[in-house]
Amino acid sequence: MSAQELEAIARKLIAPARGILAADESTGTIERRFKSINVPNTEASRQAYRDMLFTTPGFGEYISGVILFDETIRQKSLKGVPFTEVLTRSNSIPGIKVDAGAKPLPFAPDEMTTEGLDGLPGRVKEYRDMGARFAKWRAVVTIGPGIPTRYCIETNAHALARYAAICVEGGLVPIVEPEVLMDADNTIETCFDVTEWTLKSVFNALYEQRVPLEQILLKPNMVVSGKKCPVQAGVRQVAEMTLKCLRRCVPPAVPGVVFLSGGQSDEDATAHLNAMNQIGGNPWELSFSYGRALQAPSMKKWAGQAANVAAAQKIFHHRAKCNGAARSGKYSDAMERELAA
Repeated sequence: MSAQELEAIARKLIAPARGILAADESTGTIERRFKSINVPNTEASRQAYRDMLFTTPGFGEYISGVILFDETIRQKSLKGVPFTEVLTRSNSIPGIKVDAGAKPLPFAPDEMTTEGLDGLPGRVKEYRDMGARFAKWRAVVTIGPGIPTRYCIETNAHALARYAAICVEGGLVPIVEPEVLMDADNTIETCFDVTEWTLKSVFNALYEQRVPLEQILLKPNMVVSGKKCPVQAGVRQVAEMTLKCLRRCVPPAVPGVVFLSGGQSDEDATAHLNAMNQIGGNPWELSFSYGRALQAPSMKKWAGQAANVAAAQKIFHHRAKCNGAARSGKYSDAMERELAA
């Protein structure tokens, strides 16, 4: 694809009032979520669940693209239509997770590196032929005693940049996802420092690998307090510190930032995005690429029962609508009450 075509896809993914659904849970990850609702983790149940999401009436109104798992991009809807076609008909762009997951980093206790570069050019071509137009690669950075290390951050930054270069060359828009995990007891200030360090390393690696920034999207964590921190930062502080960090690190050539939710509650993820867009004055579009924060309420309602599909779809559409409003700073508590009303 030409540079102009890739830039156009990136821009469509961050169109006003829309964002990305991350439906790329691995088989192991979705098993944990299905266990919470007593649904067996079979290919048929995974197909039925994704069918419920993707066939939601008005799906493309707020969802510009969907990140798929390898199994899902090969599946069809319950009516026999390939999922890629279902999404395209809804004016939503199919995407694909191309990494092989985070694995222990050698000689670095408690740190991880993401694998999957071997054979990636061939997989990119295959996925593009199947209808994918963008990709995602996630790297994780853990905060803890003595970590992260420079070794971990630079190893993951290099892999992210190599992935991005391969995708651009192969005709997929790469979503670059360096995630600083929020699982520890660190303060928001520590998260800020580690996120800044990580993002600067990533963009230095992207430069070294000659990746055209106009053809990528960044999917970072927000700057938040660790889950176990006794003092949790408020919505305004999260918004201000996240924007301050991004302005120090992210070149304006990047079209958009599509945040991950990273374990935040559904409402918190939406409120933080809303607050950042209310502050405004940013050179990039600020959007969302949420997984659990978009899916959790509808998954719970669905519970593997065909009779619950319509009600679950209504809940999913409402969550997507709330985040669509947050794209322009127009989300409100009243919107959360609409569904109950």
